[in-house]
Amino acid sequence: MSIIDNRKAFHDYFIEENIEAGLVLEGWEVKAIRAGRVQIKESYVLYRNGAFYLVGCHITALQSASTHIKPDPIRDRKLLLKQEQTNRLIGKVERAGYTIVALNLHYSKGNIKVDIGLAKGKKQHDKRQSEKEREWAREKQRLMRDKG
Repeated sequence: MSIIDNRKAFHDYFIEENIEAGLVLEGWEVKAIRAGRVQIKESYVLYRNGAFYLVGCHITALQSASTHIKPDPIRDRKLLLKQEQTNRLIGKVERAGYTIVALNLHYSKGNIKVDIGLAKGKKQHDKRQSEKEREWAREKQRLMRDKG
């Protein structure tokens, strides 16, 4: 069950591979995500200190957040990946020039997971081509619907 999708990532990048990763979250963050107060449009993934971190994900704290914790809405959140996945991603990012972006947040067996995508940036003409293809697909659907 999806919580939020990052449609901007599909517009700006060619997504070549999807990987599901866990997130290290605090209690107030889980409550805020369940309430739908999360934004991943500008988020990306960085490799630092032997682990991957989700950077730029904005989680707005609820009014009823705990009084003894100062919520930081844009802190870096550690991703939980298997060592084999981590090694493969490091190689792709450092050698092949890929970027890792957050694609969506979703529930998996009651836990909040993030889908990250191994991505290459699109040039402006690629974005225009994608838009033309999307509009043509929409027009074909309209023609088929009106015909039948």
